[in-house]
Amino acid sequence: MKKLVLFLTITFMTMSYGQEIKQIPLINVNGEGKVKVTPDQVSISATVETKGNNAKDVKKQNDEKMDAVLKFIKKMNIPTADFRTKQVALNPQYDYEKKKTSYNAVQSVEILVKDLSKYDELMEGLVQQGINRIDNVSFESSKLAQHQSEARKLAMKDAKVKAEEYVSVLGQKVGKAFTISDNSQVYHPRPMYAAMKTEMMDAGASNQTLAIGEIEIVANVSVSFVLD
Repeated sequence: MKKLVLFLTITFMTMSYGQEIKQIPLINVNGEGKVKVTPDQVSISATVETKGNNAKDVKKQNDEKMDAVLKFIKKMNIPTADFRTKQVALNPQYDYEKKKTSYNAVQSVEILVKDLSKYDELMEGLVQQGINRIDNVSFESSKLAQHQSEARKLAMKDAKVKAEEYVSVLGQKVGKAFTISDNSQVYHPRPMYAAMKTEMMDAGASNQTLAIGEIEIVANVSVSFVLD
């Protein structure tokens, strides 16, 4: 038994010593890359919602409004492949105080507009044809993957520059990357229509309201460099 304990102890010490001599000197830094681009398309999610006491009538009214909306979208020369029905629902709603059931019909459509010059006319027309809820407006770039790749490269360059600045005062050099972690997110700016209020829809203003701005694509990386 004593021999076994001694053997295990020696083995453990040898392994620990081996781990110590294999430790690699590293420097851990974060890098950030930013690319600003002007959006060239917009994704719109819009809904027709109708309420009433008769389920059949509510659904019929909602279907008629959505039919007018879809015809208007086609009239705006939006390709069929760029818009689709997203949600269809008819739900009963019971009022316990009045002890009465009403119905709520909802139908949503998602539209991808690749010609931003149509944006204002499209949004105004959607409201006039029966859309009473704008759920989401997201300005996007059709070359998003290309811009994300550029931002990642800039983030890696930023990380290496930081690492070199830190170790230069120590007389050391930055070697190969040991580990890389990517924590990138994409932010799409949303204009006023994304939170449209009833009074704004009722106004039906034909003035230009679109201020596209820019999409800022940001890449964040954490990199461990080996020190030479």
